[in-house]
Formats: sequence, C-alpha cells, structure tokens
Amino acid sequence: MTDIIKLKTGSKFEEIGSYSRVVAVDNWIFVSNTAGRNPITKEIPANALEQTEQVFNNIETALEAVDSSLADVVMSRVFIQDPADTHKVMEFIGSKFQGIDPATTVTCPPLGSTDYKVELEVTAFRGASTANVTKINTAQ
Repeated sequence: MTDIIKLKTGSKFEEIGSYSRVVAVDNWIFVSNTAGRNPITKEIPANALEQTEQVFNNIETALEAVDSSLADVVMSRVFIQDPADTHKVMEFIGSKFQGIDPATTVTCPPLGSTDYKVELEVTAFRGASTANVTKINTAQ
C-alpha cells in the first residue's frame, strides 16, 4: 500500500487554493512553490535576498516535518520576479545546495504579487542524501 502524507503550513493561500505545501508519496516529496513569507509573523521582506533566506527556512521546515532535508533535493525550480536579482539569488541558492547539486530550472516570470521577489519549488527523494552518487562531467 502506498503511503501519502499531505502537509499544510497554515498559509491562507493553501486553503484558498486547496493545496498542500508538501505531498510525500512514499519516498518522493513534492514541495509547492514557496514564497518568502514568515509563517509566524506573516511578513515578507522587501529584499529579494532576505526573501530567499526565508524561502529556504520555510522549505527546510516543511522537509523536516516529513523526515527529509535539503540534502534529499533532486530538483529545484526557481522563480525570480526581477531578472536583475538573478545573480545574487542564485549565488545564495548555490551556497545552500553546495554538494547537493540538484537539477535546477531558473526563470523570471511575473509572480502572484509584486511583493514576491523569489519563489522556489523543490522535489526531493527521501534517502537521496545517503545514496550512492556517480558524478559525470561531459565538459572534460
């Protein structure tokens, strides 16, 4: 029998849109597009880099709730409102994913509000952090 966990974080948008922050299907973990809003204060920083830090806090908390971590992330999708913020945001994301090296897509579409500077969606596989990994570099 397949086990499915659906995690809510109390965001009003999860209720309005009828979605879960995390859906874990056995070892696959899908984290919804996550903004940099502090779940306790409900505030969102005006700065893209500060929002990115909060995005990671939110995602790490959600992953921990289903016995996972950033180290299990195998795919990330990064949405940056202003292309001018791309370098500094990706530099920060690179520091968080150092050594994890998930497949990543970065795009600069309009987001649901101009308040949002960065959103991030990830897919994780529980146990990926301890799996045997072969790294191949085709540039050599």
